[in-house]
Amino acid sequence: MKKRVLILCTGNSCRSQMAEGILRYLAGDKFEVFSAGTKPSEVNKTAIKVMKEINIDISSHRSKHVNEFRNQKFDYVITVCDNAKESCPFFPGATKILHFPFPDPPHAEAESESVLNEFRKVRDMILKKFEEFATF
Repeated sequence: MKKRVLILCTGNSCRSQMAEGILRYLAGDKFEVFSAGTKPSEVNKTAIKVMKEINIDISSHRSKHVNEFRNQKFDYVITVCDNAKESCPFFPGATKILHFPFPDPPHAEAESESVLNEFRKVRDMILKKFEEFATF
């Protein structure tokens, strides 16, 4: 039976979306993966772009509010930003709560090479951490 994982961030637009896509790609056979935010917005276009660079498509993802998952059971709830950790210090139905903080990449309108590189750095940090998590 797959373990259920909920990944939380504030906007559910970037870090949690990338983490959801990465964990599903790495270990979708072991984990049922979801993501949500405390103040959801929309999936960041630059996040979609840098994920495609590593052959993970998150273009069909949508930002979801954490309340969509309030009454569900999860084996792991993982916060990926400090704001989400502070907003959701306790999540009913979670067997284990983990905190993997990642920096927030710039949310600039223009996709300069420096903005893309910041997104790539965050993506690669998320990839490394979730590769470790997937081997639990």
